[in-house]
Amino acid sequence: MANHEDLFKKIIAHAKEYGFIFQSSEIYDGLSAVYDYGQYGSELKANIMDYWWKAMVQYHENIVGIDSAIFMHPRVWKASGHLEAFNDPLIDNKDSKKRYRADQLVEDHMAKIEQKVDKEVKKAKKRFGDEFDEEQFVTTHPRVLKYKEQIETINNRLVKDLENEDFDDLKKLIEELEIACPVSGSKNWTEVRQFNLMFSTQMGSVNEGANQIYLRPETAQGIFVNYLNVQKTGRMKIPFGIAQIGKAFRNEIVARQFIFRMREFEQMEMQYFVKPGTEMEWFEFWKNERVKWHKSLGIPDDKFRLHEHDKLAHYANAAYDIEFNFPMGFKELEGIHSRTNFDLSAHQNESGRKIQYYDNDTQDSYVPYVVETSIGLDRMFLAIITQAYTEEKLEDGSERVVMKIPPILAPIKAAVLPLVKKDGLPEKAREIMDNLKYDYMCHYEEKDTIGRRYRRMDAIGTPYSITVDHQTLEDNTVTIRERDSMKQDRIDIEKIPEILRDRLKPVKVD
Repeated sequence: MANHEDLFKKIIAHAKEYGFIFQSSEIYDGLSAVYDYGQYGSELKANIMDYWWKAMVQYHENIVGIDSAIFMHPRVWKASGHLEAFNDPLIDNKDSKKRYRADQLVEDHMAKIEQKVDKEVKKAKKRFGDEFDEEQFVTTHPRVLKYKEQIETINNRLVKDLENEDFDDLKKLIEELEIACPVSGSKNWTEVRQFNLMFSTQMGSVNEGANQIYLRPETAQGIFVNYLNVQKTGRMKIPFGIAQIGKAFRNEIVARQFIFRMREFEQMEMQYFVKPGTEMEWFEFWKNERVKWHKSLGIPDDKFRLHEHDKLAHYANAAYDIEFNFPMGFKELEGIHSRTNFDLSAHQNESGRKIQYYDNDTQDSYVPYVVETSIGLDRMFLAIITQAYTEEKLEDGSERVVMKIPPILAPIKAAVLPLVKKDGLPEKAREIMDNLKYDYMCHYEEKDTIGRRYRRMDAIGTPYSITVDHQTLEDNTVTIRERDSMKQDRIDIEKIPEILRDRLKPVKVD
C-alpha cells in the first residue's frame, strides 16, 4: 500500500512540475478539492474530450450533441429527486475532527480484505507456476472462501443499511468492523447523518426577493429537459442518443484523492433513448462499446474490470461500472445505467408537458426508456496519467521519467529540435515547424543539449521528436525519435506529415 501511495505522490508532483495540473488559487494557499489544468493538462483534457466526442457523436449517425446551461429551473431538481435524495452519509471522528463518508469507510475495509485474497492468489501462482488454475483456487481454497464470505456479509449489510437509510446500524457496522480513523487511528465516531451535495446560490437581486437555484450536480438532466427540442428539430427516430460534455458541481465534504473526487468536475455523458422492452439489449450493447473504447487506447485489459451495482439508484433497473486500477485501487471510471423512463416521466409529471414519442410503425405513443453512459473526464485524465507515468533505468545506467500517454491523446504530438542553435539549423527547423503546426500541436525548442530536450519531451509525453542536424542541410532528411522505444529513424522531410498521420490514427477494437 505504501508503494501505491508513493507512486500517487510522484504522479501528483510530476503533474505540477510539468504543467499538467495546479492547485486552484495556489498563491492564496489553494482551494480544497479544486484544481486548474495547466498548459499540457488542458491539451490532454481537450484531446480526451475530442476522442470521446468522435466515438460517441461523429461515428454514430443517430447520436447528436448539445451544450445545456449550468443553471436550471429549481423544479428540474425537484422532479429528478435530487432535492430529496442527493445525499451522502457522513460520520466524524471525534479525536481527529476529520469527516468521512460512512459507506466509503466500509468499502475501504472490504477492499483490504480483497487485497488479502489477491495476496493468496499471488502466493499460489508463485508456488504452482504454469499449472496454477486461478478459478479453481479461488472457489475451493478455505482461506479465500472465508475472506469472500466476509466481504459478501459486510456488503449485504451495507447495501441494506443504505437502502433503508438505517444509519444507526451503519454506525454499528463501522464499530463492529473496528474501523479506525486513517488520521488518528481512533475508533471514536459520531452518529451517521445525511448531507445534501448540491451547491445553492441566488438568482436575481436579494432586495427584490431572489430565487434560490442550484449549480447542476450532473449534466444528464440538461439532456432530459431538452429531449423534445432535440427530437423534434433533429427529426430523430428511436433509438437515438443525445451526448453532452459539461461541468457539474458537488459540495463534496470528503473530497480527496487529487482530481479523483472534486467539487467542480466535468462529465461526458450520452443518454440513449429506446423503446420500452428493448432497454436491456441496448444496455448490453453500450456496456460492450464503452469497454472497447477504453481498450482502443492501448491500456492493458487487467487495468479494467466490470462491477455490477448491488444497490441500484432510484431511477435504474440495471447498472455496471467500468472500474480502473488507480493507485488507490479499483475505482469507478465510467457508469453504464439503464435509467428506465424515470427521468422523462418525472419531468412530464412536474412540468405538465407531454414528453412522449410517437412510433409511426406501431402507431402508438410512449415515454422512451433510457440507457446512459457517463464518464468523469477528470477521472479519465487521472487514469491516463496514472497508466502513463513510467520510471525507467536505461542501459547506460541513467534514469528517465517518461509519460507513455497514448499518442492520439498526447498534448504535444511532435517536437521540432535543431541540434545546435547555429549554422542555419534553427531556420530549417522553423520551416518544418511552420509546415506541421496547422495539423498538429507541435513544440519548438533550441535551448539545452539535445539529450536534455529529449528528456523534457519524454516527461510531458511527446510521442515523436524530429531533430534537424547538419546532414539535413545536405540531403533534406531528419531523425525522428520514438518516445517509448527511443528508436531513431532517418527519414525525408516530405514524409513527416504522412508518418505522423499514420502513427496517430485511432485504434479499432473488435
